Amino acid sequence: MPKPSDEELDSALKMAIQMREKMMDPFFLAKTLLSHNYRIGYLEEVLKAADRYVNMGMADKERTNLLLAIEKAKAAESHTAQQERESFGLE
Repeated sequence: MPKPSDEELDSALKMAIQMREKMMDPFFLAKTLLSHNYRIGYLEEVLKAADRYVNMGMADKERTNLLLAIEKAKAAESHTAQQERESFGLE
């Protein structure tokens, strides 16, 4: 399936927001689209950081940026799942 254009995505997101505001989302399609769009932004940052890390000879700065991007993605996932993240006592 092809990726939606920026205009298509923008239109779909606007409609999803309206559906949620009017509480007209019986099958949770709007909720799902909005949640996935929010989370995919963080995952795209992880992909960009990983690509830079690998292509820059695995430099320390890029590694740090990758780890930060992963941490942000995990935090967004916990936030949307409304779950507290597990701590291993390292923070």
